[in-house]
Amino acid sequence: MKKKIEQVAKWLGIKTNFKGIEVTGVSINTRTIKPGDLFVPFRGENANGHKYVHQAFEAGAAASLWQRDEPNPPKDLPLLFVDDCKTALQEMARAYRDELSTIVIGITGSNGKTSTKDLVASVLKPYFKVQKTQGNLNNELGLPLTILSLDEDTKFAVLEMGMSGFGEIEFLSELARPDYAIITNIGEAHLQDLGSREGIAKAKFEITAGLESHGKLFYDGDEPLLLPFVEDFPQAVSFGFDENNELAVRDIKATETGSSFLVSGIIDAAFTIPVLGEHQVKNTLAAILVALEAGLTEEEIRLSLK
Repeated sequence: MKKKIEQVAKWLGIKTNFKGIEVTGVSINTRTIKPGDLFVPFRGENANGHKYVHQAFEAGAAASLWQRDEPNPPKDLPLLFVDDCKTALQEMARAYRDELSTIVIGITGSNGKTSTKDLVASVLKPYFKVQKTQGNLNNELGLPLTILSLDEDTKFAVLEMGMSGFGEIEFLSELARPDYAIITNIGEAHLQDLGSREGIAKAKFEITAGLESHGKLFYDGDEPLLLPFVEDFPQAVSFGFDENNELAVRDIKATETGSSFLVSGIIDAAFTIPVLGEHQVKNTLAAILVALEAGLTEEEIRLSLK
């Protein structure tokens, strides 16, 4: 991201007297801040980021947000005054996403999100500029930070989306507006918050809330709890072990270097991956589907999966 401070202010619907300052990133942590970053100070139960604004500038910050109801703002520093720093961070990400031509791939599921994210990114990376969620930056703060970290010429962004309750994935999806969405599976994590596995399936399906009209959903076709949601969703494509899936896998074998397997349906081909485990083979099916949408040939996919 390379934006003048007045452009950032415009995103936020505010005015600034500062002109020409270039913002090249966003940070919420003075320990990892980089020169050119916009610092976003949060107020929590145990800490108030506004106390570290001077430290952020000493570390090279180009500018900082400042919550309007926070007293004693520093004089003569390039501050952008906002009603709420968290909302401002999310609005900046929303505005930046609207400017990008990047193809966004959103991934959720009870298990396998990170593995699938890495597989999707790896299969695309030899042929395109790809960025992906780093660490566990997959929530209402992490996802906006990831979007704002994208280079303007990034072709594919692979974004992980986590949640603990209803409405959270919907919010993240509408913020990221994925061109492709992936649901890896439905487990029992957050069962206490969502009441049942049916509730978990409903919450995961929220990833389609922001799916672009031309987009597609790739989902675990072996999970019956997803079937009621995909019945009336024409952009849904299933993958899994059952031969009735649109991309099905069989003959999984452990090898000295990983796993080999055959896929059938949308394509009929043999692939290998350098990891063990049937669950990783299943995650790979989502990566293959994305790679086909990206226009990669069977041989290109085979080479990058190796």
